[in-house]
Amino acid sequence: MSEQVTALVVTAMEEEARPYLLHGAEELQTPVGRAWRAKIGGRDCVLLVSGIGLVNAAAAVTALLGRFTPNGLISSGSAGGLAQGIFVGDVVVGNAYAYHDADATNFGYARGQVPGMPEKYEADKDLVSQALGAYIENVRVRPGKIVSGNSFIYSETVDAVRAAFPNALAADMESAALAQVAHLFGLRFVSVRAVSDLCGPHAGDDFSMSVAEVSERAAAVVEAVVTRL
Repeated sequence: MSEQVTALVVTAMEEEARPYLLHGAEELQTPVGRAWRAKIGGRDCVLLVSGIGLVNAAAAVTALLGRFTPNGLISSGSAGGLAQGIFVGDVVVGNAYAYHDADATNFGYARGQVPGMPEKYEADKDLVSQALGAYIENVRVRPGKIVSGNSFIYSETVDAVRAAFPNALAADMESAALAQVAHLFGLRFVSVRAVSDLCGPHAGDDFSMSVAEVSERAAAVVEAVVTRL
């Protein structure tokens, strides 16, 4: 039998997980990534560092879902700001997810849609509401679509991605895959990502906050969500 936990919180990198490990945690054996039992928001949770990318995220979570049943699956960490008007340090609460490099439009599917899967993956509305209700001093928390892919978005590709996904606020390499896993397993899901850099012509030059810094912002919002699960 699987063990019930309040949340399975997933980060791609250990820098993104550190805010959750400050109060100690018990490391677990897992075949993909690294995992810990941890107290998050005062609740019993599992924290997972999956590794970067769509397949790592999906495989690492799936491996743990045979052992744990979470009340919510939550993605936490950093992202690139995609929309005009998004700034480094903003926290984006994903309310929908798609793959920016999935294109089966010649076969009648929407851009970003995997054949046989929904056009977009919707976040759990209650989790989104709880995240947006978190107050973090001097931090702007915004709802919007997050797009994911196996490719970084550079100056040569950013305009095309913005045109294809005009409502997307941020881009990463895991959230859509985790949303797909949540869809397949019937789990409540939300991704909370703080913007560490901007996708665009100067994406390599305008990095003004470290992954560790913005991950603390995302973690503060996630903890507010977990306390209410």
